[in-house]
Amino acid sequence: MLEQKMNTLALYGQDEQGIGGEAIRDALELALQPVKDSLHKVLIVPPDFTRFHSNAGLITQLLYHMLSPACRVDILPALGTHVPVSRDQWQVMFGDIPYEKMLVHRWREDVVPIGEVPAGFVEEVSEGLVTEAIPFAVNRHLLDPGYDLVLSVGQVVPHEVIGMANHSKNIFVGCGGPGIINATHMLGAVYGMERLMGRDHSPVRKVLDYAAEHLIQGIPLNYILTVTDAPGGVIRTHGLFIGPRRCYFEQAVALAQEKNMTWLDNPLKKAVVYLDGQEFTSTWLGNKAIYRTRMAIADGGELLVLAPGVDKFGEDEAVDGLIRKYGYRGREYVIDTLKHAPDLRQNLSAAAHLIHGSSDGRFKVTYATRHLSREEVEGVGFSYLPYEEAAARYSPAAMKDGPNTLEDGEEVYYIPNPALGLWIDKNRI
Repeated sequence: MLEQKMNTLALYGQDEQGIGGEAIRDALELALQPVKDSLHKVLIVPPDFTRFHSNAGLITQLLYHMLSPACRVDILPALGTHVPVSRDQWQVMFGDIPYEKMLVHRWREDVVPIGEVPAGFVEEVSEGLVTEAIPFAVNRHLLDPGYDLVLSVGQVVPHEVIGMANHSKNIFVGCGGPGIINATHMLGAVYGMERLMGRDHSPVRKVLDYAAEHLIQGIPLNYILTVTDAPGGVIRTHGLFIGPRRCYFEQAVALAQEKNMTWLDNPLKKAVVYLDGQEFTSTWLGNKAIYRTRMAIADGGELLVLAPGVDKFGEDEAVDGLIRKYGYRGREYVIDTLKHAPDLRQNLSAAAHLIHGSSDGRFKVTYATRHLSREEVEGVGFSYLPYEEAAARYSPAAMKDGPNTLEDGEEVYYIPNPALGLWIDKNRI
């Protein structure tokens, strides 16, 4: 298979500025060197705009221009349940690659079954919490025998469902169907976010590892993994890992645990998290503010989410309707509701999201929005502030990353992008 003939490598930044663009280009050229002349049709699978700071946009551009026009190159963003990349987002992330090169993943329609992970294995890795087999289906383009090479590009970073994002998650969830998306989200939720975030070998990861070993051996797949951060919005690539084997993912995990996890000496009484308006347009995405800080906020504390671009709850109408109907009201509420709510049982990823998005009453969550009304926000279980009022007091332009003391003495902890990290009170571990 072609992926075994590519050169493999692990490249680390030599200082806090990370790996520069030229070094990334050279690494990609080196990796492709053994196979480049034999390629006729390549599929690149980057994340969508919600992972803009992965630097996958730059990598995808470099790959495209290295291979095209001698080779046909298609781009399949790993949307999962997210909305398609808009033209404006495409230009920002993927530069001059023609928008027409994009293949849109429609998670409910465009997938083909490839098998399942057996019930016995699922029961074992979930410690008996889930006892059913998990069906797998992936986007039909991944199974197109005309592709000589499939390159999965993306960032390894703490994640609320699987522990550490990317690797085969980009394929199975990012380009997967309802069965696997629903099952993995619910598996992660019932196992507990606090038990898996920032870790490698979670139950969900073990399920995907099994599927990677047994269900996709016919796909000429290789992984290009990054570890990044973005202080002040400027992307720094601290690691680049290219290779099909799991060991490259494990090296990326170790680096991400160093670069993307912040350990705090004391719990936070108040955290203020900013959601970039272009990147975060729904609570489905924006609730990363909750996921990534829940192990840092004190009991009885508050999380204020500055969300200027959030104008909906779900990424599609069906999920948006379920969130509006049931709200973010806690783990026990969702588990009880599932017993008599067939619409929620048929959308377990939404049920899992409702669990993830609640603090279970441990701390207060306040959303400051422009486009959602007080009635809408409070209707799903959050507190509400008008965005302009909240931003006047907690100005993203005036606050620095980490601890801040306001003029009246209020102490807050500011996070400009929750998607890039995980914050943990040392005393909770």
